[in-house]
Amino acid sequence: MSTTQSERLRGLLEPLVSAADLDLEEIEVSRAGRRRMLRIVVDSDEGVELDACAELSRVVSEKLDETDAMGEGEYVLEVSSPGADRPLTQHRHYLRAVGRLVKFQLADGEELVARILTVDDEGLDLEAPGVKGRKPTARRLAFADIAKARVEIEFNRKDKNAIQKEEEA
Repeated sequence: MSTTQSERLRGLLEPLVSAADLDLEEIEVSRAGRRRMLRIVVDSDEGVELDACAELSRVVSEKLDETDAMGEGEYVLEVSSPGADRPLTQHRHYLRAVGRLVKFQLADGEELVARILTVDDEGLDLEAPGVKGRKPTARRLAFADIAKARVEIEFNRKDKNAIQKEEEA
C-alpha cells in the first residue's frame, strides 16, 4: 500500500473512529486472492465490544462507498480490536496495561517479566515476581530502556482493584 493511500485512509477514517470514542491503532491493506483486505484495528481505555466493532464497520463501509479511497475493485472490510498479546508501542498502551504482567525486551538485551503498577511520562513502576518463594521486587523502568514489550496472557490475573488494595495495605 502506498504511503499516500495509507495517509488518505487514515485521514478519512480517523474522524469516524474518534466519533465512536475509539482510538485508531492500525490500518492494513493486503491481498486476499483477487480481492483486497482492509483491516482496521481500534481500541479504547475500556476495551472494545463486538457491537462497537459492528457499528463502526457499518459507518466505515458507508464512508468508503461514498469515496474512491479503496478504488474500484472489490475489498473485504474487517474492523477488530487488538489481540490480547499485541505489542505495547504507545504511551496509552502502557496505561491500559496497568495491573497486567508484561514481558519486556530491554535495549541492553535483558529480558524482564513484571507487572505494571503505575505509568507516568518518563516510564513505569513495576513489580517483578519473586523467584523461589522470595517476595516480589519493585523496579523503575524508563521508556527509553524498552526495546519491545508485550502483555503476557494470565489465566488467574489480579484485577486493578485487588492491586490497589494491596498497595494501600
